[in-house]
Amino acid sequence: MKIRAAYYIKLALAGLMLSGCASKAGPFVTNVSSDGDGGLLIEKCMVRLDRMINTVENADCTTSPIKLKRASAGIR
Repeated sequence: MKIRAAYYIKLALAGLMLSGCASKAGPFVTNVSSDGDGGLLIEKCMVRLDRMINTVENADCTTSPIKLKRASAGIR
């Protein structure tokens, strides 16, 4: 019975260690480009840090269009 309890404790500790290996921050603007029709395309991504293999990569990226209007001649 003690062996089984020790096994479950080790298994729970391993799960806790692996669950905290990656973290995310953001979203951050990663790209701004023209949509070809006078507007902008804004790409936002989360930044994911994987501590197990020491990498930083983009994750969960989304693109949002923004329509721009020309200013009237009287406004400077």
